Amino acid sequence: MNEDSGLMEGIMQLIMYGGDAKGKAVEAIRAAKKFDFDVAKAKLIEANQSLSQAHHAQTNMLTQEARGDSIEVTLLMVHGQDHLMNAITFIDLAKEVIDVYKKLQERSA
Repeated sequence: MNEDSGLMEGIMQLIMYGGDAKGKAVEAIRAAKKFDFDVAKAKLIEANQSLSQAHHAQTNMLTQEARGDSIEVTLLMVHGQDHLMNAITFIDLAKEVIDVYKKLQERSA
């Protein structure tokens, strides 16, 4: 595999795993909205697993750059980084929203 295809693979992993992590976080919020906290917890675990994969792809690119192998920043790479950051934000938000729904359920019980 040449450097360009390896870089493209890393960028695509950022996009795929970042998008998946965000989607799982949204599913966690939707489960919490139904007071299904077991599913919400499972979806957060899945979100974090995907986030870990996205971070791994990012770390590989950062390591390449740190070795002195410059990487051309493209719009596709920026898009991948955007997916990663959105995933992090959504996971953090999902945790807070789930806590709110838990408190709502406790108060209505």
